[in-house]
Amino acid sequence: MLFKTKFIPLAIALAFAGSAGAQEVIKIGHVAPVSGPSAHLGKDNENGAKMAVEELNAKGIKIGGKPVKFVLVLEDDGGDPKQGTAVAQKLVDAKVNGVIGHLNSGTTIPASKIYFDAGIPEISPATTQTKYTQQGFNSVFRVVANDAKLGGTLGSYAVGKMGVKKIAVIDDRTAYGQGVAEEFIKGAKKAMPGVQIVGKEFTTDKATDFNAILTTIKGKNPDLIFFGGMDSVGGPLLRQMKALGIQAKYMGGDGLCTESLPKLAGADAVKVVTCAEAGGVPPELQKNMDDFHARYKKKYNMDVQLYAPYVYDSVMTMAAAMQAANSAEPAKYLPFLQKIKYQGVTGLIEFDPKGDIKDGSLTLYNYNNGTKTITSVIK
Repeated sequence: MLFKTKFIPLAIALAFAGSAGAQEVIKIGHVAPVSGPSAHLGKDNENGAKMAVEELNAKGIKIGGKPVKFVLVLEDDGGDPKQGTAVAQKLVDAKVNGVIGHLNSGTTIPASKIYFDAGIPEISPATTQTKYTQQGFNSVFRVVANDAKLGGTLGSYAVGKMGVKKIAVIDDRTAYGQGVAEEFIKGAKKAMPGVQIVGKEFTTDKATDFNAILTTIKGKNPDLIFFGGMDSVGGPLLRQMKALGIQAKYMGGDGLCTESLPKLAGADAVKVVTCAEAGGVPPELQKNMDDFHARYKKKYNMDVQLYAPYVYDSVMTMAAAMQAANSAEPAKYLPFLQKIKYQGVTGLIEFDPKGDIKDGSLTLYNYNNGTKTITSVIK
């Protein structure tokens, strides 16, 4: 009896080991800049991915009749294209089943070829540069509107709704910054051919001193300054703009349109800001988004910065495609991802043949008393 008793715990352990071994591990790569000037946005994205994976695992999902466990493989691209391609290759070598990322267009575009060559689907929750989905890669997707819509809509809104006639444009020379600035100019000129672009200046995504370009712009007395770039540069630029006494309104795309902007620019300075987020939900779906924000804040004790809901939906969309295909193998679930219709917290996710989201929304914002406030949602 004693002999048998000693081996009962071992038998139970082996049984549990066999059960655990039957669970298939699905590796989802996530890339964002969790270091560098945009680290606050990268961490926001990473948090959204973690929430999705935790919720998927809590559901006890089966794919192909087998229980699965989703595991995040987290990488930091620092917002740098070279680092972005290095971590992309690292994820390929790790044989991830799919990739969510990157945040910046400048890192997403070169990395996308590496994923495509390896046959790994990629969903970007934030990349807006139009080129991303125009490379002929059937494995790239995005859940937000592109720069043609983002910049073009802002240009049209500036001259049509805000009534500006003289515009100065500054970009940070990144793929995103240049792209959104170019589309803004196109949109403004299309809406009002006589609009004056009185200046085109540029800086870098690591600059801190904007006195020279702002002094040049001040002499041209624009009604509005459009900035193409991220809040880490756009915020200090606005602070210096106000210090020089420039009275122009200030506009930017999603990279500028963050909860952190009032801290970076000054709560009083952001009164002149109009910006757009490359996403958004109509009023009838706002409760879903509000619920996500509440769950996020409860979990992380901080507010959503920008794209965490889109990262969350990207992970959920990829998982839904795997479930529909009964497989986590990239070649098998990719056709299902191409045809997916997934109702997420950010709205219905459905892709066109290039991988762009169909009927992507834009949300326009102002800042009232230092608080980011919705102006309107535009389809």
